[in-house]
Amino acid sequence: MKILSIILPCYNSQNYMRNCVDSLLAGGDEVEIIIVNDGSTDDTASIADEYLQRFPRMVKVVHQSNAGHGGAINTGLKNAGGLYVKVVDSDDWVNREAFKKVIETLASFPANAQPDMVISNYLYEKKGKKKKKVIRYSRIFPKNRLLTWEDTGNFRLGEYLLMHSLIFRLDLLKECALHLPDHTFYVDNYFAYVPIKNVETLYYLDVDLYHYYIGRDEQSIQEKTMIRRIDQQLSVNRLMVEAVDLHRIPPGKKLNYLIHFLEIVTTVSSVLLLLEGTRISIEKKDALWLFIKEKDALLYDKLKKKALGWLLHLPTHAGRSLAILVYRISRFIVGFN
Repeated sequence: MKILSIILPCYNSQNYMRNCVDSLLAGGDEVEIIIVNDGSTDDTASIADEYLQRFPRMVKVVHQSNAGHGGAINTGLKNAGGLYVKVVDSDDWVNREAFKKVIETLASFPANAQPDMVISNYLYEKKGKKKKKVIRYSRIFPKNRLLTWEDTGNFRLGEYLLMHSLIFRLDLLKECALHLPDHTFYVDNYFAYVPIKNVETLYYLDVDLYHYYIGRDEQSIQEKTMIRRIDQQLSVNRLMVEAVDLHRIPPGKKLNYLIHFLEIVTTVSSVLLLLEGTRISIEKKDALWLFIKEKDALLYDKLKKKALGWLLHLPTHAGRSLAILVYRISRFIVGFN
């Protein structure tokens, strides 16, 4: 069995996927790279097949009709055979030395002490910026030891575990029956949230592993693009609320984190709708909060009482403007998108 399965969704990725795959090859024979060609119309398929021919012991290729980012990840999960699994987007890459350290660490865990989730750092590779923003978790997680949630610190406003920082045990993803929606953007939040309900043990490796590229005009995390695709953001937001019954999670730091993550995602959804600023967008914001209230009144009360939740419910234009300002300051300080 391989130590780590890398799921690499590719859609029209011919211009950048080589950089990604080449960085992943540094993991050696302990890694399988599952390239999922998601109905590409450029040379992605032929590039994927080229890597399969050159590295048949490390590379798998699956060609499928377009199913979107979530559908490609689902296909990768079906084909994964490693002990652990990580998703890497085709326009991103990993630091080779850090990747080797990750593989060594995963291989070192005793069979009776394999963590459910492994966390590492990531960097924002913003186009045109020389200084890289590194997202580290050393304030929250003790390093290099098996942890439970109660061993962890508290997440601040804007701090959360992005998909790029996470490696899950494959069996855990199967246990929670993880299945992402097809043809939907922003499923990375769903991927990073739903499995947490089953995570009991964690391990933090303080290495700067993942390079998260930001700069392509058509990228889904660009603010103008997110506003244009707000209905997909709202869909994922609602699916997250439905997917985890928070009343079945014992009180403690895991429950606190799940609520914290929902606060961030719901705030982003709400602020994007405020930025759009139309009557319909305000109605969509109110409908989202009503949906949460009807699904889980206690969760609604907790989210509304938090600072940004309170600001988002102010009826005046000044209150809405203040909510947007706090959001932008948090994004600048923490670096999240």
